[in-house]
Amino acid sequence: MDKKMFSGLENMGFDNIEDIKIYNKKTETVKENSQINQEKSLLYSKEVTCPVCGAIFKTSAVKSSAYRMIKKDSDFFIRYSLINPYFYDVWICNSCGYSAMKTDFHSIRSIEIEKVQQSITPKWKGRMYPEVYDIHIAIERYKLSLLNYIITNAKSSKKAINCMKLAWMYRLLETQDAREMELVFLKQALEGLNDSYYAEAFPIYGMDKYSAMYLIGELNRRIGNTETSLVWFSNVITSPTVKQSLKELARDMKDLIKEEEAALLLANENLNKASTENFEPIENTKKSGFFSKIFK
Repeated sequence: MDKKMFSGLENMGFDNIEDIKIYNKKTETVKENSQINQEKSLLYSKEVTCPVCGAIFKTSAVKSSAYRMIKKDSDFFIRYSLINPYFYDVWICNSCGYSAMKTDFHSIRSIEIEKVQQSITPKWKGRMYPEVYDIHIAIERYKLSLLNYIITNAKSSKKAINCMKLAWMYRLLETQDAREMELVFLKQALEGLNDSYYAEAFPIYGMDKYSAMYLIGELNRRIGNTETSLVWFSNVITSPTVKQSLKELARDMKDLIKEEEAALLLANENLNKASTENFEPIENTKKSGFFSKIFK
């Protein structure tokens, strides 16, 4: 816009209006509102009773008809279209601050209730959420859930799955900082899964022993522990009672590791070759000047 359009109004007290726009574009706002309205139609309000304080609250939940899977990552993360159900996986009581993934929300022991009442509720200030959640709200809610699991000294599997879902949320952000946070939570998820594999009874969050073995191998692969991951994948492949589909998945990951290692080896060889070809030896020229009198 021409900055002279409002010239002459400065003396009347209207300064700093050179960049004012006559027509505010609402395209992005309309688009965002359309997306929000679409997601609202895929949600319903679920009434929940808090097992800690007894308060009744409502939380957003995804209609079963709204689930549309696009694909599944190699660590079981499902990518959805239309709406992301992972965003709505944590329930929070706004009265006392108790938070947990919906699968665990009502599975809380009396000793854990006491810990929430002693360490969470006195510090809880409350938080009102919109009907539709975005990824940043989802991350915040998963972190509140994880904090509750830590304070109540929940099973390692609960903390591990919570950490894994946090890693998945950061994966969706697709930034370098988010990638670093994804690795942080993948490492924590791996630690918890290792503990629960040896200490807890199966199934764990719908996983049998062999699915957990595969996932431990895959998380090791994703954080760079390739040798350890190969051991876990091999154990899956050689176990006679493992489903064929899981064996194939483990084989695919083993092949991927070998391909990546071969590509890295080839890249290093090419780099070394290029360095050698570009090397120019220093000519043995005759010394002159002051130092020629010393080095003869």
